[in-house]
Amino acid sequence: MSGIAIIERAKTAIELGESHFREFKSGLEGPPGNKTKRAWKDIATNIAQTLVAFANADGGELLVGVEDNGEVTGLNSFSEKDLQLLEEAPVQRVHKDTPLSTVRKYRLEMNGIVVLYFSVPKSTKYVHLTSDGRCLQRSDLESVPVSAETIQFDRKEEHSREYDRQFVDGVSADALDLDLVKAVSNQIIKGMSHEKCLQYLELAEYGLSQLRLRKAALLLFAKEPTKWHPRIQIRIIKVDGTDLKTGEDYNVILDELVTGNILTLVDKSWESLRPHLTQTRFDSSARFTQKSIYPELACKEALLNSIAHRDYSDEGRGVEVYIFKDHLEIKNPGSLLSSISIEDIANQTGAHQSRNTYVARVLRELGYMRELGEGMRRIYELMHKNELAPPRLTNASDGFSIILTHKPLYSEKDLLWLEQFAEFELDREQKSIVLLGQNERIFSAQDIWDAVGIVDTEHYRTLVDNLFKIKVLGNKIERDAAKRLARSKKTPFRQFPRYEIKIPKTQVDEKDVQGTKTSSETHVDETDIRRPACSIYVSNISFSASNSEIYEALSKLGEIAELVVPRRSGKTKGFCFVEFVDEEVKKMAVNGDKSVHLGNRELKLKLANRDGA
Repeated sequence: MSGIAIIERAKTAIELGESHFREFKSGLEGPPGNKTKRAWKDIATNIAQTLVAFANADGGELLVGVEDNGEVTGLNSFSEKDLQLLEEAPVQRVHKDTPLSTVRKYRLEMNGIVVLYFSVPKSTKYVHLTSDGRCLQRSDLESVPVSAETIQFDRKEEHSREYDRQFVDGVSADALDLDLVKAVSNQIIKGMSHEKCLQYLELAEYGLSQLRLRKAALLLFAKEPTKWHPRIQIRIIKVDGTDLKTGEDYNVILDELVTGNILTLVDKSWESLRPHLTQTRFDSSARFTQKSIYPELACKEALLNSIAHRDYSDEGRGVEVYIFKDHLEIKNPGSLLSSISIEDIANQTGAHQSRNTYVARVLRELGYMRELGEGMRRIYELMHKNELAPPRLTNASDGFSIILTHKPLYSEKDLLWLEQFAEFELDREQKSIVLLGQNERIFSAQDIWDAVGIVDTEHYRTLVDNLFKIKVLGNKIERDAAKRLARSKKTPFRQFPRYEIKIPKTQVDEKDVQGTKTSSETHVDETDIRRPACSIYVSNISFSASNSEIYEALSKLGEIAELVVPRRSGKTKGFCFVEFVDEEVKKMAVNGDKSVHLGNRELKLKLANRDGA
């Protein structure tokens, strides 16, 4: 770049001001009107730190001899030797193992004032350090300390996100299994040509002379996939025991490698894995039977998830499936994307983002995958439905694992308790209610809603009525007595403990059971029914108010079905949620027909949104 051009660039930079990509450093220090020359060593340190931070981020330019406000004060008071030492700072004050080999530097004269100009591009080869070992990165207007591992992780993640979308030069459609492409195109639109299919799926684009393929096209359809990716594979390892040993104790009894492009790998790997997910057991007729020890759909979803979302930019490793005696572990190359946490997945928030955009799109188009984020949610649901412990997830810089166990959802103590009710063949939701009654515990209708996760009134009614009919659930405290006690204790009736679980007799009276099953009597009090439409958000509550004080104030409007008072460190958060039994009370409260006071505060009431106010 010519001297004239770089001066114009420097002037433009000064006019634009400091930013994520631009930094100014002064050669002076001290109060306004009495500034003196800075020590050259301090300026040299600033130069090295700033350029290291730029290179570790997105690149940038540095002007030395310019104030933060853009005033050009220059370096005219510095000797020739000082200026040379400043120009050598990008070499002398940067760690020798992480050199800034692409720095451009110019000594400029702007209206007779000397300014040093440096620029450096974004670095991909090194994580740069200053000579004293500091790792810095540009963030907005600052150069901030970061760990080298953080920068490496960010670069690796960026590379992994771009991997399947890159175009591959010098390869034609002949490298693809065109019969497989044709089968896919017919599934999308019958009779579509393979060229149009690849373009429709955004796996290819026409260049100047030929169809250009993305890496995703080769991953999905290649005739010889290992030619384009050496580890596009699933390794299935069966271990004799609960952990993998080494040396003389090496306990692998099967090590099978399944290879192929992604579309063939999905089915081939499942066919190879499936036989190892069963155990031979005696059935009730003393016959040997093969029983699946994991929900098959959960295993298949986990395997598909690994194929779709692994880091293909890591070409040195493939997916590994370890089959242990007590668990199944699927290890994926590449950690979770930084935008997703293990907590997001475990809490089933629906958070999702695809690393391999084009691969995931094709798998969705073909029906292998549902919406993004749905697969992990299904795994959790299937494990829960089969009364097994939830998946265990681990995440490290080099990989992400999902672990499925055939460990029961219940503890040994829970199982002993539930065994007493085996004759009723209770489902999972009924078991959740029965578990509430361990150790002769008395529990409330609210406990049932929360334990089962009920959202539907009829669902609750059916569950409770059925358990009453088989004489497993009963009233420890009769309704009328419970209502009186709840009022005296200033507790909503739904939240007042009154139910108990009854251990069945050794022999059930069939006549009694038969008679109760046909009864149309309901054992559900209307006060137990949740009516979200009746929920009200109450604010302007004193932080020191007790639940009974809040209950007493609000009960003047009508009978309370539920009262939830969020607290922090024992104090209220200044608001609560209340649900009244009578919907007319809700209307009156929200319309402000009757004011409610707690102490010297008038409470504010409006329709509630349980996710907030």
